[in-house]
Order: sequence, then C-alpha cells, then structure tokens
Amino acid sequence: MVRKLSLVLLAACSMPALADVNIYSARQENLIKPILDTFTERTGVKVNLVTGAADELIQRLTLEGANSPADLLIAEDVGRLYRAKQAGVLQAVKSSTINDIIPAQYRDSEGFWFGLSLRSRVIIYDKARVNPADLSTYADLADPKWDNKICVRSSSNIYNQSLVASMVSRNGVAATEAWVTGLVANFARNPQGGDREQISAVAAGQCELAISNTYYYGGMLNSTNAAERTAAQAVAVFFPDQNGNGAHMNVSGAAVTRAARNVDEAVQLLEFLAGEEAQAWYAEVNNEFPVRSDVAASEVLQSWGTFKADNIALEQLGIHNAEAVRLMDRAGWQ
Repeated sequence: MVRKLSLVLLAACSMPALADVNIYSARQENLIKPILDTFTERTGVKVNLVTGAADELIQRLTLEGANSPADLLIAEDVGRLYRAKQAGVLQAVKSSTINDIIPAQYRDSEGFWFGLSLRSRVIIYDKARVNPADLSTYADLADPKWDNKICVRSSSNIYNQSLVASMVSRNGVAATEAWVTGLVANFARNPQGGDREQISAVAAGQCELAISNTYYYGGMLNSTNAAERTAAQAVAVFFPDQNGNGAHMNVSGAAVTRAARNVDEAVQLLEFLAGEEAQAWYAEVNNEFPVRSDVAASEVLQSWGTFKADNIALEQLGIHNAEAVRLMDRAGWQ
C-alpha cells in the first residue's frame, strides 16, 4: 500500500505544472476579465491581470526589459499595438489557428499583434435636426454646411489619430491636412471629454454631429444610467463612405511580449480569444463587432444595418500615426 502511494505521488510530481499567463491590459478589467475567467475554467491556466493606460504599460514593458513578468499585452487601438512593436517590447508568434481565423488586414503582417474585436469610428447625428440623406463621407465633414455643428474629442486621442492616419494612407498628407483644417473650422466647441460626452452633447443640442466609436454608442443604449440611455435614443449612427472605401475600422488586440516566459500559454489564450465563444461574448457584452465573419454581431449592432467596412491593412494606421499627429497640430485640432 505504501509502495503504491509512493508511485502515485512520484507520478504527480513528475507532471509539469500549468504555467500562469500574466497580462498587461489597457482594457478595463470589466471588459476583459470575465472571458479570461472562462479561459481558466476551460484550460486550468491561471490568468493574472494588471490594467493601466496603454502608453504607461508600454513604457513599463520598456523599463522592465527582459525582467518583465508580462506574457501578453492587450491594447484598445492598433496605434498602440504598433507603438509597442516599434518599442521592441513584442515578439512575433506563428499560429495557423489564428491566421486562419483573423483576416489579414486585422493583424500585423509579421505576426507581432492580432486584432480580437472590431469597432467602427462613425458619425453620430441628431435624429431631430439632421437628415441622414445629408450625410455621406468623412471628407464631407469639412464642408462649411456643418459650421459650428460638430463635436469630437481631442487630437491627443488615439482613435482620432488612427482615423486621420487612415486618411493619410489613402489620400496623402496635403489632402488630409486640408480636410482636418476644414473639420476643425466646423467644431461647435473646443474638444473635451470622451466619446460618450460627444454623443451626450449632440443629444443636448450643443452640436448636431459627433465622431464616435460604435461601442460607446452601443454601451449607452444598454446603459444602466437613464440619462445615457435617453441621450443615445435621441441620436442615430451613420456609417460614412459607403460608396467609397467604407467606414473606418479599428481593433482591440493583443500581442505576446518580448520578455514572455509562458509563450505557449499566451498563444493558447490568443487562440481562445479568437475562438467562437470569446468572439460571441465580445459581441454581446462589449458591443463590439467580432473579428471573424462566422460569429454574429449582437442584436443592438445588427439593428444598425449592414455596412461596408474599410479594408485597409490596419498596420498602416500605426505607420502614419506620427504624421497624422503633426498635421492635426498644424491644423489647430486641440
């Protein structure tokens, strides 16, 4: 009996222990932790989560160097993922599972980062004061007919930088700067607040149009805050450029860090987050579009109708970020 027990203990001791996955996440805990808990339940791999602002986390990875405990970085915009790649704090990984699932334009061409959920940067308009037939393209927002009618957050916001960077990629610096100059001239107020505040400002009559990410609008429609729901119900979403390149898209995504000690587990988590269960959760809970076409969007997002999405390779948004910021400054976008 003692011999049998000893053999069992020896076998148990010889089994490799499951490694943890340590994450630095720029996504708020409530927007990511539930699906990470599901991953742990499915696999037995524990996930340790540290949250913070993306630029601060990238700086932390840089300072920690090879001693960083982080295996995975999660960021809310491709501009930040590209910034982390340029900082040298990521490593390329190969996963045929991920590459088969995630369209090429939503992942780094060298395998340094992968988009996991989609959002579109759209026009939000006042249903009482704006005829959607008068809306068309992003370029049209610079038309003087919208003088004193547009609300948007500051140029320091990465979402706005990525939108402008996409236009630099498509149209060049000179044409994009002319557009931004016209857009700034149509601002109803100095940029202030986040996307939710822009939507609320439209509902309050401070402006007629706002530029916002779709998931903020979806979140307000489903909010437990009555004032947010009321504001969201007073406005509607318009997807620009449907006869051209399509509506601007961006991602929330993830990357394996250069210092990662648990690469296999980190890739396993990436593959899980790209799987059907996680993609459906993102769509339903976070009001984001799945990155894979075989998973349906939530009912709220489907209620806005189908739309043409821009198919630009999102790494272009990172490549042109610095030029976008410079021209936004020259155009007076505060």
